[in-house]
Amino acid sequence: MSQIDDAIDQLNGLDSWAQWGVGLVATLLTLSIVRLLMKKVVLDIVKKTAFDWDDKLYSPVTKRIYIFILFAGVNLTMNWVMEGDSLVDSFNPFFQATYILLSTSLTSVVLRTLIPVVMDRFSDPSSVTVSGSNSLIIFIFRAAVWFGGLYLALSELGIELFGVLASLAVFSLIIGLAMQQTLGNIVNSFMLALDQPFEVGDRIEVEGKIGSVVSVGILSTKILTHEENLVVIPNNSLVNSTVINHARGGGDGVGRRISLVQDIGVGYGEDIAHVKYTVLKLMRECPYVISKPEPRVLLIELGEYAKIFRMYGWVEDYSDEFVARDWLLKNVDEKFSAEGIEIPFPTAVEISGKQSPALNKNHKTASVRKARLQMVKEDKQLNKERAAAKEEIEAIHEKLNDPELDKKTRNLLEEDLRELNSLLSMFEAGGDD
Repeated sequence: MSQIDDAIDQLNGLDSWAQWGVGLVATLLTLSIVRLLMKKVVLDIVKKTAFDWDDKLYSPVTKRIYIFILFAGVNLTMNWVMEGDSLVDSFNPFFQATYILLSTSLTSVVLRTLIPVVMDRFSDPSSVTVSGSNSLIIFIFRAAVWFGGLYLALSELGIELFGVLASLAVFSLIIGLAMQQTLGNIVNSFMLALDQPFEVGDRIEVEGKIGSVVSVGILSTKILTHEENLVVIPNNSLVNSTVINHARGGGDGVGRRISLVQDIGVGYGEDIAHVKYTVLKLMRECPYVISKPEPRVLLIELGEYAKIFRMYGWVEDYSDEFVARDWLLKNVDEKFSAEGIEIPFPTAVEISGKQSPALNKNHKTASVRKARLQMVKEDKQLNKERAAAKEEIEAIHEKLNDPELDKKTRNLLEEDLRELNSLLSMFEAGGDD
């Protein structure tokens, strides 16, 4: 103990420049030790965990710890070297305010990272999957933390925050009147964040404009149309308009899935089973159409000069909708030509003595016979699936009537019920979207 006291006495006996050097060396040594611990111990632990939030927190937390050590080293060294000096007393409030702001910044970063994790943890698992979280809640919490931190920091400097706000009240009123539309856009941006009718990347339709959302700003929302035109919509107009989100139709928690509906007409002389089986087989072969829910082909209309069939399926990602449609139409055209299926169109008939070459009727008759047999099997399977879906829906309703059912099981049953109802509506509504 006496050796420590002797060392302290020797340090206190040094001149001021030497003491500043000792303080600098001690600060850098502490910073090196902490940095070594953060990289060799903390970072290894962070990398081994399966969570993402600790990876996001590591860098900002580490930087603020380093800044805190530097300021603390300068502060302690100044108090040691210049003890009793009035200059030290005048600088101490600035250091205290800096510590408060660093703590506020650290808390704000933690809230920004952890609030989405907490919200995802307690969100309904049967809801549609979307990217991101409610930015308005994050903004409110962070704003409250920063307001408290600034109030405490300014109080350390002898500045009364409420007095400053009161002096700016009249000026703020004038600015508010002059920027009424702008402030309305800002407020409505928070309303959009709260309601979340869409996310960046969703395909939406607003006042006849269809495109993918590329950004949701504080003043406007920007969508990119299929023609690569950037449409800027003020948030005021967006809130007061009907928004159709084409990316939330999954119904079972799949936010990017979209239905693919395409009508096609054939001549009245064509066999219904032959057409349905030919198109259904192509839809199952399409690399963009998913197998669950299964694609369907249904006769929906007897038009003036054509039987109208509707192809109904699901594309896993709505960005592939047009590619899938192109693939189907191309292959339908080629397959119909090979099978001898006529796609009618308005024609002018010229009567002459020559006869047009006949189709290979034997080949077509064999194809029609095969298609009929296959469609009988398909119809039987469809009826079985419809009946099974109805029975399962009734069974789920009975289970949901149980008051002792736990929340997790109830959510899973409700998710299954939504998917079954979606499947059943496809069976019974003729594929209407």
